[in-house]
Amino acid sequence: MNVIFFIIVLIAFLSAGWLHISWVPGNGDISPMEVLSKAMVESATGSVELALGLVGVMTLFLGLMKVAEAGGMLTLLARLIRPLMVRLFPDVPPDHPAMGSMILNMSANAMGLGNAATPFGIRAMQELDKLNSRHGTATDSMVLFLAINTSNVTLLPTGVMAIRAAAGSVDPAGILPTTLFATICSTITAIFAAKFFSRLARRTRPDEIEDTETPGASPSEKDAPTEESTDGYPVWVSGIAMCVLFSLIPLTILYGRAISPWIIPSLMLGFLAFGIIRRVKIYEVFVEGAKEGFQVAIRIIPFLVAILVAVGMFRASGAMESMVSVLGVWTQKIGLPAEALPMALLRPLSGSGAYGIMASIINDPAIGPDSYTGYLVSTLQGSTETTFYVLAVYFGAVQIRRIRHALPAALTADFVGIMAAVLICSFLYG
Repeated sequence: MNVIFFIIVLIAFLSAGWLHISWVPGNGDISPMEVLSKAMVESATGSVELALGLVGVMTLFLGLMKVAEAGGMLTLLARLIRPLMVRLFPDVPPDHPAMGSMILNMSANAMGLGNAATPFGIRAMQELDKLNSRHGTATDSMVLFLAINTSNVTLLPTGVMAIRAAAGSVDPAGILPTTLFATICSTITAIFAAKFFSRLARRTRPDEIEDTETPGASPSEKDAPTEESTDGYPVWVSGIAMCVLFSLIPLTILYGRAISPWIIPSLMLGFLAFGIIRRVKIYEVFVEGAKEGFQVAIRIIPFLVAILVAVGMFRASGAMESMVSVLGVWTQKIGLPAEALPMALLRPLSGSGAYGIMASIINDPAIGPDSYTGYLVSTLQGSTETTFYVLAVYFGAVQIRRIRHALPAALTADFVGIMAAVLICSFLYG
């Protein structure tokens, strides 16, 4: 991240500096360097406001997570999906709380609940860090989880559907099949990319081999079962659960808009009801978890300031516009119009910026939400993640500074997701 952070700032400075040298002052015009300075201040202010805005959401969902953990829900979920998760994360004990947290994070992302997914993901990173003997350096499990998180299979992109409906789309849910296809491709790529880069790093840099045991714990202690641990459910039970899960896919496609308003209230009621059934003191436990959510939200502010200021400089300097003008000629030939290229480039950098571009495109009378470009930018918004934001928030929550191969794995998945979105949109709406 050190090199990437410096390169983004350097390119922004050089781009704005070049424009400033050739700038001719006009009546009331602002110089390019003044625009850059203003963007830096606004981005820094906005990043703090964003973090403070997360306080309430993180406090709520980490409180619910604490209730779920106290009632044993995370252990039950981990056992249910154990056959898959054990193969993906062999360094994490099957009944460790990290397993349940990761499952809840992936489930929330699948339903398009980004605000709900973030607290679950941060909790998962905190639990994974307990298995990390090299604090400050990301483990293979952390990298794989981050890569999957930035490309997670999405069944219900609720926010994008709402924007499409507001823009007058006759088929706001038309992006459900395209988003599902693109995210399946990107998630599979994320898994293989994380595994590949991990093996490559171990060959070229043997010092990157992780000792994932908890500091001070012996191997027997690490693998020892918890109080509620068992050998897990039989494979056929997990198979039935997976079949039930996949059977929900057509339901979300057909009735997604009707289901989406019920999801978050149902999550809260379901978690609290589960706690009551398991005889958990839900109020006290919720407050205990909520305190942790507040502390985490404050702790990630410096990381957000750093990455969002760099991205704001990159946009304000004109570097993004120059890149689009050069690449647009070539991407047009593969089905990625110049109008949609800023969306593809900005999505890994800035979620709010990408939302703004998408909204401006689908509200443009010359394009509209139901054109090929409208479907494409909507699919890009719903099927790719703000990679740099996710890395900054999740790694910042556990003070990870050496991210190893997390960024190349995530960006590889982003690239495949973009190409898959172009392919499926060309097939269905081109």
